[in-house]
Amino acid sequence: MVVVGFAGQGLFAMRFILQWLSSEGQGRSVIPLAFWYFSIGGGSVLLLYAIWRQDPVIISGQGLGLFIYFRNLYFIHRSKNDDS
Repeated sequence: MVVVGFAGQGLFAMRFILQWLSSEGQGRSVIPLAFWYFSIGGGSVLLLYAIWRQDPVIISGQGLGLFIYFRNLYFIHRSKNDDS
């Protein structure tokens, strides 16, 4: 399970790397769509790890984070549908 925990941390870290590289490429601060997918992937794996560890602090933090990530994707997809 420790490997699973590190895998979750790796996915979670990729979102920051992706955001940094995208911003550098565009010369301004941007949040690419993949940022939210990496957030959900990493957050989900970390939540599973936290449940296995029975750590209520990490469970509550990742649970709230997942809600926010999914909500942001909802807004993004809703906005794209409204523009059509």
